[in-house]
Amino acid sequence: MRLTRPFLALTALALLSACGGGAKAASDADAGTPVKGGTLKIAFWDDAQGCIDPNQVYWIESRSLNRQFADSLTDQDPETGKIVPWLAKSWTVNADATKFTFKLRDDVTFSDGEKLDAAAVKTAYDATHALGAKSLLGLTYTAGYKESKVIDPYTVEVDFSSPNSAFLQASSTTTMAILSPKTYQETPEVRCTGKGLIGSGAFTLDSYTAATEAHLTRRDDYAWPSDLVKNKGAAYLDAIAVSYIKEDSVRVGSLTSGSIDIAWPRLPISEADQKVIEATGAKIESRALPGISDSYFPNTSAGKPLADPQVRQALQKSIDRKSFASTIFWDDYPVVTGPFDSTTPYATDSSAALAYDPEGAKKLLDAAGWTTGADGYRSKDGKPLTLTIPLQASTPGDQLVQDQLKQVGIKVDLKVLTLAQYQAAAAGGQYDLLATYYTRADPSVLGSVLDSKVSQAGTAQLSQVGDTAQDISKLFAAGLNAAGDSKRAAAYADLQKEIIDQGVMFPLYERVQTAGVASKVHGFAWTSEAFLRANDIWISQ
Repeated sequence: MRLTRPFLALTALALLSACGGGAKAASDADAGTPVKGGTLKIAFWDDAQGCIDPNQVYWIESRSLNRQFADSLTDQDPETGKIVPWLAKSWTVNADATKFTFKLRDDVTFSDGEKLDAAAVKTAYDATHALGAKSLLGLTYTAGYKESKVIDPYTVEVDFSSPNSAFLQASSTTTMAILSPKTYQETPEVRCTGKGLIGSGAFTLDSYTAATEAHLTRRDDYAWPSDLVKNKGAAYLDAIAVSYIKEDSVRVGSLTSGSIDIAWPRLPISEADQKVIEATGAKIESRALPGISDSYFPNTSAGKPLADPQVRQALQKSIDRKSFASTIFWDDYPVVTGPFDSTTPYATDSSAALAYDPEGAKKLLDAAGWTTGADGYRSKDGKPLTLTIPLQASTPGDQLVQDQLKQVGIKVDLKVLTLAQYQAAAAGGQYDLLATYYTRADPSVLGSVLDSKVSQAGTAQLSQVGDTAQDISKLFAAGLNAAGDSKRAAAYADLQKEIIDQGVMFPLYERVQTAGVASKVHGFAWTSEAFLRANDIWISQ
């Protein structure tokens, strides 16, 4: 029973280790002198979005590929969360975080030979903002975007109509990557197919067929990596070849047989498969994905059971998160500690408020008037206490939660739906709990899911009752308005406390990205958002 749902404070920032595998910023530093040559063969789980345009993609696996051919103005240190230079060599931010001025390097070119300058950055940022809802991530990253101004050939100013203190981190992401001005002459739909995507990265994208293959080739004249990369010149690899293998056992078998070099699953590699992989001398690399932990979000509409704060508080106490982590994954799998995964800047530890307390949950339900019947389930005024959770597939993780809630008398209806039915149920509020998450190494990402003044998603509009919605929106605004780490930290600490105390979300598990890496592969490294960074990778010949 060690599988679960398929896809979709810096004080805790750490590279997690998965069942004996290390999670180093760059592995095997002592493996020898890097040599050039070879093709790195990666097998991902799937490509459900079917798009490879960095400015539009939210799919994690595609963003790992984006990072290889598309650079950004800044980069983010995975160990500290600090923003460091990349295409921009320096920057300034005004006092209210509405004006960001970047000084660009003058030696960068796109793979079509065009120079990267302030006009190119303006073109890219204007185009990304113009995507609107076609870029689910960009929509929030550029919240309040007004315009970009060319100050001089290598100075660009990015202006916002309202404070956006999260934008500096956004400038480090693949979503805000800078592509050649020629790229933006193509329609968004064409760019999704990979046609015309021209970046300034260490590799060029040769081909891409959604959910089938992708191929990238080294760019020999590359010489402008971020400060986080050891190799300051062209990549060691000749190329990167990508395939998609949905079946875990087939993907693991391909790694152990030597037909691929990296097995990259959607969910953490199981404990049994890790042992199989390590028995061949291969390594397990792992890192917690920053952003929103895998969580349930309630529907608090009038007449729904979770409209009652006592029921929400009881539900928070009814989930045994430690047991979930060890049962669904493995014994020392990290237990979720709050609304954010541990690698998210400003994440706080809410473990005490998330403690498993079934007796406390029973008392709250008793006080709320829900009495236990002969079948062990609770009801009030003839109505059963049933929580409906829509799913695209019922998994052991869902079934474990169903069993845990049964212990306090809450019945869970796991409603398996088609994709179209699921989307309709989510949009129409036909649920009591809805599971989701997002990946970003900044706490503002939670606004996409919970800020009712910004997001029209059901998770934002239906999860909060009365004044709570206003309070949460004010805290999100405070986080974006805050200038300086201490003020941001305070705002997001208050936000996380409010979310847990009011039962606005129910964290279930920490999301950990794992990868099985062949012994001949050296220099493996994660980005801050747990994507692949291939600049330092080399293969033993």
